[in-house]
Order: sequence, then C-alpha cells, then structure tokens
Amino acid sequence: MALSVVDLYVKILPRTNCKDCGFPTCIAFAGMVVSEKLPLKNCPHIDPALLAPAQEELNEQYALGKWLKKDMAAESLSLAKEKAASMALEDIAQRIGASLGTHDGPLKKIDHIVLPYFNRTVLISKSRVTDQTGGDLTRNEQTVIYIHMASGGTTSPTGNMKSFKEFPNTVSKIVSMRNQVEIPLKKAFSARKQNLEIACKKAGGTNVKDRYESPDLAFQFRVFPKIFITLLFWDANEGFEADVKLLFDETILDHLDIEATLFLSEHLCRLLTEQVT
Repeated sequence: MALSVVDLYVKILPRTNCKDCGFPTCIAFAGMVVSEKLPLKNCPHIDPALLAPAQEELNEQYALGKWLKKDMAAESLSLAKEKAASMALEDIAQRIGASLGTHDGPLKKIDHIVLPYFNRTVLISKSRVTDQTGGDLTRNEQTVIYIHMASGGTTSPTGNMKSFKEFPNTVSKIVSMRNQVEIPLKKAFSARKQNLEIACKKAGGTNVKDRYESPDLAFQFRVFPKIFITLLFWDANEGFEADVKLLFDETILDHLDIEATLFLSEHLCRLLTEQVT
C-alpha cells in the first residue's frame, strides 16, 4: 500500500511541528518525503518500529514513480533526444552546418557529429553531448542542442537582425528576457564598456560596430553555424542609464523555438558576466 502525504502525516509522523527536521510543519516534511525522496529518518521522533517498514514502502513507490515531483529538465532532455533519434546523423549535420566526427576523442567508436557552439566545439551522439575534453554539457544545453538537431531547417541566416519582441509568441517571455538577460548585463557593464568588449572577444564575439551607428559597442556571436545573436550596448552617459539589446537573425525560428532562443540569450549573458566576477 502506497504512502501518501496524508498517510505519512497521520500514521507515521509525530504531528508536533517541532521543526527538528528543518521544516516548519510535519505536513511540509511529509510532502518533501513523498515528492522529493527526502529521507524519512530526517525526522528524529519517528518510532523505530515504524521507520524501517515505512521507508521500505516509500522506496517501492519511488521506484514506480508514484507521486514524485517531475524533473522537468530531465523530461525535456529526454523528449528532445527522442525527436532527434530517428534522424540520420549525416542528414542532421548537413542541415545545421555540423560535420561528421571521427572515431577519436571522447566519443570514439560512437557515431557523432561535431558542432561549433559559441567559442568552443561540442561532440554530439544520439545519447550524449560533450565538449572536446569529454565533459558533459548541462542538461539545458543538451536539450537546446537536440532541439536544434531535430528542428533545424536548411535555411541559411540572412543577416537581417530583429529584436526579440519582433518574433511571434514572445509576449510571455519579454519580461524574462529583460530580467534574466538585459538587466544583469546592464548592471555588470554599466560604465565598464572596455570590460564588456574584452568579455565579448573572449566569448568568441565579432566586432560589428561598423553596422550600427548609435550603440557604443556591437558584437555578433555565432552560437551555432546557422544561428547568430548580436549584442548592442549603450553605456551610461550624462544622466542616461546603460542599455542593452539583443538581436536575432530573422531565420532563427526555423532552427529553434522561443524557449530555446531565450535560454541561449541567458547563456550568453552568463558567458559575459562570468568574465568580470
């Protein structure tokens, strides 16, 4: 018989809300035990005669996935891998501008493709994404790459760059772009234009200031062979705050969805701000 949050609270826990487990109430502790596999023994007041069989019952329901909180990042990665799994790597490489890998390095004896990614190169099989040293990329990075593999079209970038809000279905993400990308960049580099220029170069950016008149800095990043992001920066000056805007090639949605585009923008922000922390 599975143990629900209520079962744990009523049948196993002392219901004293003593906080010795680190949670404000026994019901809150029970919720974490059931949904996130918090050890039941973290409550020091459970009758030992109840503890072992209750934990055994919990382990059985964990194995079945019953009432567990979903790991959305893991699920997203799994779905993205499934979408790319049915496609031939040769076809994927041709579509997204990658090359077929040799059988050397971290993925030796495993069919894979080689893809430029910001200022480094990644190796991609149908089950794993690694850098050239064999280090796995984060789950979110792997998810975006598999999405690109599955959805990346044959369209080449046109060089016509647009702001995030000019693309369809971005209304709900504009606040995230501002709070998670634009504001952190403004805070990190206001009155520090030279630092941003150095950071952009280290992250693989190309100076494209000659294409734009008004910003103080303009750098373009080749995220993937067919995906470009341009960063425009206006430094603080005479009572005006610093400002940042990201531009994307008009073809980006042929290769990624909006969520993945936002993630790459956040990743670029981290690449740049890490240079000054």
